[in-house]
Amino acid sequence: MILRSVLVLVLLVGVLFPASQSLRFDLQSGQTKCIAEDIKSNSMTVGKYHVVKPNEDHPLPDTHKLTVRVTSSYGNNFHSAEKVENGQFAFTATEQGDYMACFWAPEHSPPITVTVDFDWRTGVHTKDWTNVAKKGQVDAMELELKNLYDTIQSIHEEMFYLREREEEMQELNKATTSKMFWLSFVSLFLCLSVAGLQFWHLKTFFEKKKLI
Repeated sequence: MILRSVLVLVLLVGVLFPASQSLRFDLQSGQTKCIAEDIKSNSMTVGKYHVVKPNEDHPLPDTHKLTVRVTSSYGNNFHSAEKVENGQFAFTATEQGDYMACFWAPEHSPPITVTVDFDWRTGVHTKDWTNVAKKGQVDAMELELKNLYDTIQSIHEEMFYLREREEEMQELNKATTSKMFWLSFVSLFLCLSVAGLQFWHLKTFFEKKKLI
């Protein structure tokens, strides 16, 4: 029971205090980079991205602006932007599966490298992104309800899994105890049988000696 309580506590900490999902990557001109995220149906997801300026004192040139698409595994489009240096999206997943965020940099000669900062959060990870969700045409109350629902569902699933594991361990312990009992019984029977055979052999041996 103590181990189970500790596991549930660790689960609650991991769910209620998620880590950052941000990343930075380089994209060569004329190439596309896609990032996948496995999202459950009816889960909230929000994201934002921006191109890192090669020179902070000058405007970002068109050669560094991106085309961005966010689609589901069924090909449905959830976000689209062309020739942008930054952007954001927010939506409630209608399908369960992998969602792809793809970034394309325009052709350029000689080739150049575009650096992108991208942050994508799903479910309870969207907790602190209410403003982004508002800009993405998602109601703030809906966002909070989705967060609460995802948190409860995750905890329920993990507790159900832990309960199943506990039941399996109990069944294993019962089976092991039963096997040990029968093994002990068989061992005792064999020992008594061997002792009986030895006694019978010695008795027969001494009876033959007296006859001689």
